[in-house]
Amino acid sequence: MLIVALCTLRIRWVTFVGSFVALALGVALLTATGLALAASLDAPERAPERFAAAPVVVRGQDTLRVPTPSGERTEELARPRAVPDAVVARLERLGTVVADWSFPVRVRDGRGPGELVGHPWSTAAFAPYRIDAGRAPRAADEVVVTGGWAGPGERVRTDRGTLRVVGSAPGLGFEDAVFFTDVRAAELAPGSVQLAVDAEASAVREAVRDAVPASAGVRVLTGDARRYADADPGRDDEALTALNALFGTAGGVAAFVSVFVVASTFAFSVAQRRREFGLLRTAGATPGQLRRTVIAEAALVGVLASGTGCVLGAYGAPPLVRLVVDAGLAPAWFTLGDHAWPFHLAFWTGLLVALCGVVAASWRAGRTAPVAALREAAADAGAMTRGRWLAGLGLLLTALVTLALALADDPGDLLHRKTYVTRPMLLISAAALLAPVAMRPLTRLLTCLPARLPGATGLLVRENAAAGARRTAAVAAPVLVTVALTGSLLGAVATLDGAKAAEARERTTAAFVATAPAGTGFDAATVERLRAVPGARISPSASSAVYVLEDGTALIRSDARAVADPGALAATTRLPVSRGRVTGLDDHSIIVNEEWERHTVGQSVRVRLGDGTAKTLRIAAVMHTGTGDNGVYVTAANAAGAPVDRVDVALADGADADAVAAGLRAAVAAAGGRVSSGAEWAAAASPGSPGTTRTGLFLVLGIALLYTGISVVSTMLTATSDRVRDLAVLRLAGATGGQVLRLVAVESLTVAGAGALLGLGVAGLGLAGMGAALGLLSVPAAPVVPWAAVGTVAGACAVLAVVASVVPAGLALRRRAAAAAGVRE
Repeated sequence: MLIVALCTLRIRWVTFVGSFVALALGVALLTATGLALAASLDAPERAPERFAAAPVVVRGQDTLRVPTPSGERTEELARPRAVPDAVVARLERLGTVVADWSFPVRVRDGRGPGELVGHPWSTAAFAPYRIDAGRAPRAADEVVVTGGWAGPGERVRTDRGTLRVVGSAPGLGFEDAVFFTDVRAAELAPGSVQLAVDAEASAVREAVRDAVPASAGVRVLTGDARRYADADPGRDDEALTALNALFGTAGGVAAFVSVFVVASTFAFSVAQRRREFGLLRTAGATPGQLRRTVIAEAALVGVLASGTGCVLGAYGAPPLVRLVVDAGLAPAWFTLGDHAWPFHLAFWTGLLVALCGVVAASWRAGRTAPVAALREAAADAGAMTRGRWLAGLGLLLTALVTLALALADDPGDLLHRKTYVTRPMLLISAAALLAPVAMRPLTRLLTCLPARLPGATGLLVRENAAAGARRTAAVAAPVLVTVALTGSLLGAVATLDGAKAAEARERTTAAFVATAPAGTGFDAATVERLRAVPGARISPSASSAVYVLEDGTALIRSDARAVADPGALAATTRLPVSRGRVTGLDDHSIIVNEEWERHTVGQSVRVRLGDGTAKTLRIAAVMHTGTGDNGVYVTAANAAGAPVDRVDVALADGADADAVAAGLRAAVAAAGGRVSSGAEWAAAASPGSPGTTRTGLFLVLGIALLYTGISVVSTMLTATSDRVRDLAVLRLAGATGGQVLRLVAVESLTVAGAGALLGLGVAGLGLAGMGAALGLLSVPAAPVVPWAAVGTVAGACAVLAVVASVVPAGLALRRRAAAAAGVRE
């Protein structure tokens, strides 16, 4: 059988080109994404940056730790605590203690970096920064800048006022800093949670231990641990988590697409050889020998294609890594490692896919009787096997049942990224398996009008597509998968963005919203100036968090909005309350959403506030879950000293909107605040998915489209080369070369269109499920179909299909028609 397989590969190499290319490309994609995924598993150990030269850093409690029967659960506190005064007093006896006051600074005239960070000048020596021009700041409006974007003597307009640059220092690469005097930095910063101490580490630890119980949660950082005092110390791990999700999704999509495309391509190549199998059966070959021959051919193709794919993947991984770094999806330090397991995984997966893709076809070939095989060679009768029917209907039923169960039990689960990326795979799998059944009615629908027109082209297209069910299914499968993935993924993101925007618009009834600069808040004087604006009723609020232990083991964080006056909140915000009253909120109660384990009005819940303080609160009202952004509401007394960062403003009866707006802007000008209309604020509060999310999805879809394009081309080349005799018969019947090429082009366009329609139907069914989930969650939004993206992808597939069929057909027409048809002249 091995000799027969080798001879078959040598003689019928054109038949196996499509399978080889599809499998090699699939393995290459798995190898490249696997290598990138392996490199994203571990983050490098980052050295301390801002406090690299500090002897010791003492940091207040920044982590909530809750013991449970299953072990300790931790969450980062929304409002880290300052180092207690008792601890500071003990540290000051050991040496110099410098408080770190940090806050964002925004340049208003468009100069300088986009993100600046303000610090007190006394902390500059801990990085260390060294002045290379000018001097240190001495007055409240004097600063030293890093990075060289401004020099001594220049004035810079910022949200912290107009500043005079009196010195500059070389940047160190991890931030763009602006250094104020210590007094001014303390005035501008919302608080300080860490100190630099010039003393021996052992003495500092002893002093902290002696300050019991004030030292609870206080950390003493030395050596490499000082990196936890830097801004966002977990950014590397967070970046790698995002990369894991990106490359995991890309690898999963690549594997998913390759399985169906390769299986379809192998099945088509075997189906093309039914006459050959019939002759072998007539010559005495047993069914088992035929099966072993086909499997041996697939194994040989699988080994060669998988090896080739591993080599291609090794060359493709570095450009992939550069692409994600340049797109901002990965940090600049992200590089490939020397991992070997992705090669093994991709190679053996490719070989397994090749063998699995041919098993069903080989069983069918060996099971067919000799005369029946010769008779079946004329047309694709019975393209659907019993196993394919069972698998397709089983997957379709599973997809529908799991969708119904999700809608009944937890509709919000359908809005999660992991769900809307993976759940469409079931529907796509079912559609790919049932494609031969759908192709016949779809192609007849698309050709019903052309078939009625004068001429034979439309009629021939309809009958050829109906007779070649396996061929049309093999060509349509990659188009179906790509269009369905495009519609499902981009449609889910667009639907979720639209739902969040609709929620923001629905909740906001304020005429104006005043917001403080990012990372800061309004002081009491600014709030009083806002309150004094004639015609304005204000509702100040602050951002915080609330933590609750559910099921005794899960520590859940919910974003919280702390309000000063529940009555004013009701006047400026329309919360999606399902039970209870907003005005029932007080210092001893909380407004929760239906996601909470306990969400009965009047029920008491044990929570931890933003600074970790434990407290029991009564549920005053319950909100609909929505898209997941409906956090909780508490009063300012339960906000752990969070500064007011937003003020919603309602207009009093008869108040002039323009006059109120002018008064609000004047009130927040000194604090660098911004006043927007309610509609403007709602639009800004729901800007849509992050650019990195969309870029990642386009990367995944780009991989799928590339794979689809090559698969369509290879399948069309194989299919067209097998139809040389049919095209020659058309020539002998009187058709011109142009008519034959038009027939081939229209037929390819029809098949690609049928695959696109089926893919669009699959995507529409998935988006309808998401729309039903939004309706159950009381979100005022409808599913969004990304018509532009779907149309672009479908058009690209159609162009590739037409070109890949017309070019080989044109080359075949150069031969004499009689010779190509096998007629002796």
